[in-house]
Amino acid sequence: MTRKIIKALAATAVVALAPVAGAQEAASLSELVRMIEQGQIQDSQEARQREAEFNSRKSEQQQLLNAARNERAAAERRGEQLEGQFANNNEQLTIKEAELSEALGELKELFGVLQQVTGDTQSVFSNSLTNIQYPDREDFLVDLGTKVSGATNLAEIEEIERLWFMLQQEIAESGKVAKFDTDVIDETGNVVTASVARIGNFVLVGDGRYLQFSPNVGENGTVSGLPKQPQGRYTSSTSDLMRASAGQPVVVGIDPTRGGVLATLVESLTPLDRVKQGGIVGYCIIALGIVGVLIALFLLMSLLAANAKVNNQLKAVDSPSDDNPLGRVLSAYSKNKSVDTETLELKLNEAVLKEIPKINRGLLMVKVISVVAPLAGLLGTVTGMIKTFQVITLYGAGDPKLMAGGISQALVTTVLGLVVAIPMVLLHTVLSGRAKRLVNILEEQSAGLIAEHSEAAHRS
Repeated sequence: MTRKIIKALAATAVVALAPVAGAQEAASLSELVRMIEQGQIQDSQEARQREAEFNSRKSEQQQLLNAARNERAAAERRGEQLEGQFANNNEQLTIKEAELSEALGELKELFGVLQQVTGDTQSVFSNSLTNIQYPDREDFLVDLGTKVSGATNLAEIEEIERLWFMLQQEIAESGKVAKFDTDVIDETGNVVTASVARIGNFVLVGDGRYLQFSPNVGENGTVSGLPKQPQGRYTSSTSDLMRASAGQPVVVGIDPTRGGVLATLVESLTPLDRVKQGGIVGYCIIALGIVGVLIALFLLMSLLAANAKVNNQLKAVDSPSDDNPLGRVLSAYSKNKSVDTETLELKLNEAVLKEIPKINRGLLMVKVISVVAPLAGLLGTVTGMIKTFQVITLYGAGDPKLMAGGISQALVTTVLGLVVAIPMVLLHTVLSGRAKRLVNILEEQSAGLIAEHSEAAHRS
């Protein structure tokens, strides 16, 4: 047991002394004590060595401390000297500013006005269409504005004259039509060099389209086509302007509000855009109207042709033809002249009844379309209002633009239904009148033939 304790203490001593002397494991307690004494002796030697090094450098540290104190004292003296110089400079600066202000006199107000005019001119030029043609003016105005904004720099007479020239140039160019080449962003987003025409300071046009100038995009602004062009009568005039030679008068639309009227024209909806707002219901109503008009036109031509043939047949009653309703009725009379009056009346009534469906064919379809069209418009109105209420449920009623789609569908489908129904009703009335006229002719001629046959029978 004692040996185990000794070995444990020896191992502990070895671990404790290992960083110092790299001691080995002690075989006995005496050896352990010896190893501990050696470690203490070595620690003492190292402590004395560090103390000796510190004492040897003590004088050096004192020298460094003295040098730092001397440097601080010199810096303090330099600071006091600079403070005095700064105060003197402030006094001199105040005196010089007063002398400068007295020397400037009225010129001080002039340069103040020049500074204001330079800033206003820079703002006007940056949004002007002439800046596309003369982009170098921007840099000069920026430099001049920076120069005159300071209290120590004065504008030179050449710079003032150049500013005056630019103002006169802007006034002159605002009344001219100028053609030049510039970079334009096309529909694909690529920058291409194209020929454009500037009409004063109002609009910028290209070949067949109006362009817009974005002054806040890019270094000197960018030129691109409008997202949507106005109606064709406006864009066609721009092509005439681009092809016109100098001095040739051309009628072209300009925007005196510099974008306001043109934006309104662009935002205005074309008939095709309004039809698209109707959605599927609107397309169905239009298709129904087209079918109804085609049927009505076909029936109108058929009735006109039949009416012309019947009129010709009235001129030749004794020569019946089978290519018209009256001729077929007369043919039935010719075949049954020998029968009695009652039988002849039944035969002619039968012939007339056979012709009536042929004359009235298609009229029911026209009438149905004239009734279904407004009902389909009502259906579109209901679906549009349902869509509007759904938008209100999801997003509220704060933004009218979110509800515009459903309301547009509701109104457009109603209009389309009425647009289809009104002409269909008129066409049905015209067709019904034509058909009734033919039927009346047939009935009139049939009654006349029966009367003649009855008179002939009584005479005989």
